[in-house]
Amino acid sequence: MTKAVTPPPEPEQEINLREALETRYLAYALSTIMHRALPDVRDGLKPVHRRVLFAMRQLKLDPGSGFKKSARVVGDVIGRYHPHGDQSVYDALVRLAQSFSVRYPLVDGQGNFGNVDGDNAAAMRYTEARLTAVAGLLLEGLEEDTVDFRETYDGEDKEPIVLPGAFPQLLANGASGIAVGMATSIPPHNAAELCEAALHLIKYPNARNEKLVEMVPGPDFPTGGIIVESRAAIAEAYATGRGGFRVRARWEKEELARGGWQIVVTEIPYQVQKSKLVEKLAELLQARKLPLLEDVRDESAEEIRLVLVPKSRTVDETHLMESLFRTTELENRFPLNLNVLSAGQVPGVMSLREALRAWLDHRKEVLVRRSNFRLDKIARRLEALEGYLVAYLNLDEVIRIIREEDEPKPKLMKRFKLSDNQAEAILNMRLRSLRKLEEMEIRGEHKLLSGEQKELKGLVKSEDKQWARVAEEIKEVRTTFGPKTDLGKRRTTFAEAPAIDFVPVEAMIEKEPITVVCSKKGWIRSMKGHLGPDADIKYKEGDGEKFILHAETTDKILIFATDGRFYTLEATKLPGGRGHGEPLRLTIDMDESHDVVEIFVHRPGRKLIVASHEGNGFVVPEDEVVAMRRAGKQVLNVGGTDEAAVCAVLQGDHVAVIGENRKLLLFPLNELPEMTRGKGVRLQRYAEKGLADVKCFTLKEGLTVYDRGGRARAFSDLKDWRGSRAQAGRLPPKGFTSERKFGGPFGAA
Repeated sequence: MTKAVTPPPEPEQEINLREALETRYLAYALSTIMHRALPDVRDGLKPVHRRVLFAMRQLKLDPGSGFKKSARVVGDVIGRYHPHGDQSVYDALVRLAQSFSVRYPLVDGQGNFGNVDGDNAAAMRYTEARLTAVAGLLLEGLEEDTVDFRETYDGEDKEPIVLPGAFPQLLANGASGIAVGMATSIPPHNAAELCEAALHLIKYPNARNEKLVEMVPGPDFPTGGIIVESRAAIAEAYATGRGGFRVRARWEKEELARGGWQIVVTEIPYQVQKSKLVEKLAELLQARKLPLLEDVRDESAEEIRLVLVPKSRTVDETHLMESLFRTTELENRFPLNLNVLSAGQVPGVMSLREALRAWLDHRKEVLVRRSNFRLDKIARRLEALEGYLVAYLNLDEVIRIIREEDEPKPKLMKRFKLSDNQAEAILNMRLRSLRKLEEMEIRGEHKLLSGEQKELKGLVKSEDKQWARVAEEIKEVRTTFGPKTDLGKRRTTFAEAPAIDFVPVEAMIEKEPITVVCSKKGWIRSMKGHLGPDADIKYKEGDGEKFILHAETTDKILIFATDGRFYTLEATKLPGGRGHGEPLRLTIDMDESHDVVEIFVHRPGRKLIVASHEGNGFVVPEDEVVAMRRAGKQVLNVGGTDEAAVCAVLQGDHVAVIGENRKLLLFPLNELPEMTRGKGVRLQRYAEKGLADVKCFTLKEGLTVYDRGGRARAFSDLKDWRGSRAQAGRLPPKGFTSERKFGGPFGAA
């Protein structure tokens, strides 16, 4: 018994890792772009969809024929043309059959093919499918040499590189996909409008996008809805191939008994799952973020019917819907990125005009190739008819040659000067056909075919005639899917958003009293109601009270930090008060080395005084410090060892400043500049230490200070402490608090 000889291992080869990665990743990227993610501009299909339709044609699942199991289709697709997972192929087939996913379905499905709620289709062994008339248009003329074929992945079969595409599939049904470094997103459009624009482009080849947009005003989604995008934005999107469309749900006010009413939503934006939309509405209701809405009910059957119940009959329905449009997917934005494969090879973003032109050029090429194919068939038939005529006129001699000669074909060719094809046709005739070989019938068919041949030759030679024939075909499509048909009439309409400058905050958030608590270690939370000073507020071990303020859920909370920045938080988004809250630094980007100087409720129109530890400051309008960014807004410039120390409300005509050296200075408010950002000017001069507190007051009313217990004391005789900005000041009057602070709540005079 001989042992098998193991071949020696191949010698190892060194390769450049970077070059290898670049080469392999480029190959992967090209494969993804050309064979998966981007559609071909000519037929508007990706390879998987093209192979599904071709496989169904091979299975003779034409419109009007019987259905076959979807599993049969999927098996043929993955076995013969598309070597990928069966589930991905079935998902592609299912989407082509969903009337809420594609504007003009290419597959006629029988069984459970999913629904607008987002429920999946039944397994492929339970559903059945066949092609629709739209798919028939895409495949029309496929067997007439209209397109090129290539070998399948295993080399055992042939598949079309592109379909003839007599239907404007790319724009009519749209497409979406993500490749490597690029993506495509094309919304569905109305086929009749696309045909109208294409006909105009045939008549006026130099037509501009602006004119075409008059005929194609915007997308036409299968789920309807209302587009509220401006005409200028739509025209710009179609001119550049990039943009987007705001789509809103269609709704109406339904009157009820006793003066009541409710909103009924009958159409929702494209690709929004109804079940998730209802779930989101319910979550917002439970979180009390929709104070104008009382309840939401899904009463949908075959048609969508979402019922929105207002809080009361006095609620304005426009404000209610605007608040819902801003917070839910009742308004959605569908992007336009017309990134397609030109000639199946080069990816690029096209305008509306370029996409229509590419489709028209493809239709013209298909027409010429189909005409040449027909001319070849006519030529062969005419040749055979002429041979039949010779046989009819010399029938006895033909029969004699066939009966007596061992090789009748060359004898026939020589005797009657026939071509090889003519002799072959005569020899292949059945005897029963001899009775039909009447001269009039032969000459009649010959005349008809000759006329058709002449017409086709003229068509192939004349570009004008070709465009005229293409226009005729497009007109037939426009008639088939015109606005008077159920499938062709426009579903998505256009409107302008209501002229509401803003939705009141009260319409978005339920106004409730809260108490905002921030601890010494920077843990912030909101507690329901306005808690009194004796309220029992729990803190983490080692932590304690620092800031407590009363607010409403509709308020904005301003935070002034030692880095001179103001941070803005929405009161309704603060963590609840059941626990100890959350660290403030999870919400704002405040450095660990800095701390909070002041927290207060934003009051529009108010002015503030901000000052640093070194005694520099200025007046800033409160509206200028609001910034809804995690990084906040830099207002007081500080550097080195200096840091922000004080923020006070401006109300009065004089400023009181006290330093850590316990010296007090009063000076007129008009000596402070008003700025939006900067270092400011010197408020008080110090030999050492720095600023402790600042307060604005009215000189005639006197200066009020508060001790730790909240007890107030007023000082009216202040002439000895009055001076000018940047002076040193003097020790405060007798009875002044020893805490080097003016005390009291934020903004107290």
